Amino acid sequence: QVQLVESGGGLVQAGDSLRLSCTASGYTFSDASMGWFRQAPGMARQFVAGISTAATNTYYVDSVKGRFTISRDNAKNTVSLQMNSLKPEDTAVYYCAADIPPWGTSWESRWDYWGQGTQVTVSS
Repeated sequence: QVQLVESGGGLVQAGDSLRLSCTASGYTFSDASMGWFRQAPGMARQFVAGISTAATNTYYVDSVKGRFTISRDNAKNTVSLQMNSLKPEDTAVYYCAADIPPWGTSWESRWDYWGQGTQVTVSS
C-alpha cells in the first residue's frame, strides 16, 4: 500500500519557521518527483514546491520563492519543506504528493499519490 505521511505542522507567529517532513512507502521513492501543495479554507489546492528524482531541479510558486526550500533524501524516502519568514497567508493544510513515471509535463500537472495533510497556522 502506498502511504505518504506528513509531519511538522503547527501554530507559529509571523516571521517564524517550520520544517515539514513527508515519509513515503509502497513505491520506488527515487523514481518519483515529489511535491508539496497547500489548501486554505475556501480556496483551491495550490502547488507550492516540487523536486525532481535526483534533486537536480526544483520549482516554487512565486509567493514562496526565497522563503521555502524543498529537499529530499532518497536513502530515507523522505521529502521536506523548510519554511522561513512565514506569513499569515501561508496558513493552510499542507499535502505531500508523488508523481511516478511517466512524469507529468509540468509541476502543476497530475500527481499520483497524496498524503493526508498537516495543518500550518501562522498568526499575525
